Amino acid sequence: MAGRKINQGLKTALELGPIIGFFVAYLWLKDETFVMGGTEYDGFIVVTAGFIPVFLLSMAILWKLTGHLSKMQMITAVLIIVFGGMSVWFNDPRFFKMKPTIIYLLFGGLLGIGLLRGQSWLEYVMEGVMPLTHRGWMLLTKRLMLFFFGLAILNEVIWRTMTEETWVYFKTFGLTAAIFLFFIFQGGLFKEHGTQGESDDKA
Repeated sequence: MAGRKINQGLKTALELGPIIGFFVAYLWLKDETFVMGGTEYDGFIVVTAGFIPVFLLSMAILWKLTGHLSKMQMITAVLIIVFGGMSVWFNDPRFFKMKPTIIYLLFGGLLGIGLLRGQSWLEYVMEGVMPLTHRGWMLLTKRLMLFFFGLAILNEVIWRTMTEETWVYFKTFGLTAAIFLFFIFQGGLFKEHGTQGESDDKA
């Protein structure tokens, strides 16, 4: 059942749809205030409250269709529940804004632990996606670890020093674009250390 293939467009829609929905809903409700149970909630908190079940529903559909969720997706889901839930419960948007920082510190830290053990845990997560030699995986893992730490710092700087709307744009488009560009700039590594079907032992 694990690893069933589905239409790539549908897969992308399920993965990115909730994020785009959050962005659109935020632009629509950012200046609104809602009173529930005698407590005032601004638009950001209300949108965050709606984002959590929408994201979980999209992940549930993805799991139902493919029989598989990556470890990163499962960790992200847990952190969204925890930090998104804390933002709603305490009526404080800072918890949700800190979520990307925690995610990237966690991913970077896990990759770092693997490197200290002489292993590329990234290879285990992305096995079959990219054919690389062991050295290639180690180099890519080191670069991605540093990249994740950099994103964590950048997220902290932006949400703490800039407007909420700027952070939402950064979260929706900036982080996605940064990850895309990171892998684009790894073209030289993929070319030099790609096995292209050859055994990793021969590389």
